[in-house]
Amino acid sequence: MSANAKTWQPTRHQHLYRHKSGTYYVRLGKRTWRSLRTKVKSVALKKRDEELALEAKRQESAPQQEERPLRTVGDAITARQGQIRNDPSLKESTKKFWDDIYNVVPKIWPGIKQRPIRRLTPEECEAWAGPYSRTVSASHFNHVLSAFRTALDLAVNRGIRPSNPFSGIKQRKARSKDLTGSLPSREEFTALVEEIRNSPSRWGEACGDFVEFLAYSGVRVGEAPWILWKNCDLKRGELIVTGEPDEGTKNRQVRRGPIIPDLENLLMRIAEKRIDATRESPILAVKSASKALKRAATTLELTPLTHHDLRHFFATVCIESGVDIPTLSRWLGHSDGGVLAMKTYGHLRNEHSLAAAKKVSFS
Repeated sequence: MSANAKTWQPTRHQHLYRHKSGTYYVRLGKRTWRSLRTKVKSVALKKRDEELALEAKRQESAPQQEERPLRTVGDAITARQGQIRNDPSLKESTKKFWDDIYNVVPKIWPGIKQRPIRRLTPEECEAWAGPYSRTVSASHFNHVLSAFRTALDLAVNRGIRPSNPFSGIKQRKARSKDLTGSLPSREEFTALVEEIRNSPSRWGEACGDFVEFLAYSGVRVGEAPWILWKNCDLKRGELIVTGEPDEGTKNRQVRRGPIIPDLENLLMRIAEKRIDATRESPILAVKSASKALKRAATTLELTPLTHHDLRHFFATVCIESGVDIPTLSRWLGHSDGGVLAMKTYGHLRNEHSLAAAKKVSFS
């Protein structure tokens, strides 16, 4: 980027320039102008020193390596994908998730990858975002928007653009999932499990165990297959959830959940069938019961259930039984102190809500 006098104003401090917008930039070499994201000079000076130190370290560690120039939006996306793939703090599933998001960009916005990165305007981004946001879910739109923002941030950080053209687009507010009517009653759940166990499939019993285990423990479907017999602390009444051996649970934290009476009874029944099992053996014989769930729900004319619905079912029954939100949040492995649990489960199903309402009296 050329240092046009109308756009860039040099300061009396080396490497520090002030953009016409008021934001300070540090100039690294001849081509790179990096935004310091501040209009306060004292703050800019500190950030300038930090950027210069980081640049010096980068040059020392890779003196022959040059950043690939970002000429198009596609270049920025490729560079961002590389950052994600090389980030050791991210789980493989997270890397794949963002890779999939970026790979569908040509379909959701044809031609955008070839668009010169300096010419992309906020108006173009808004013209794309409006119609597209009405064709997909709020969560999907927000993820795509985040993907574009972080990719274009690279251009801002390298001084190729003074600002991010996606910065003015607001995320869609996701509606809380209404679980009313979508989950089975306790009686319907019992019938559902019985239907699965009585199916002609040789895996009927194992699928029944899997469904009950998810419903009575609240663990995620990806966590259940990795729970071993040694993870069941019956003396303390706790189930230890460690997740997949290499990557752990969703937030990579080992947690302890309760072994409620129904879960304990299930474990005893499974143990009677698995007499050859050791402490290192998985409790469950299957890793999925989605087809069995779908077939049984269709047969009984119930709303189709997913594995994750069983987690919702566990949470809802816990709330109806008097478990408070913070405690439930810990059992589910949430790391936000109960925010998500309050948003998702801070309601009661109609049958419980109406029963509670009858107890309200002003006399």
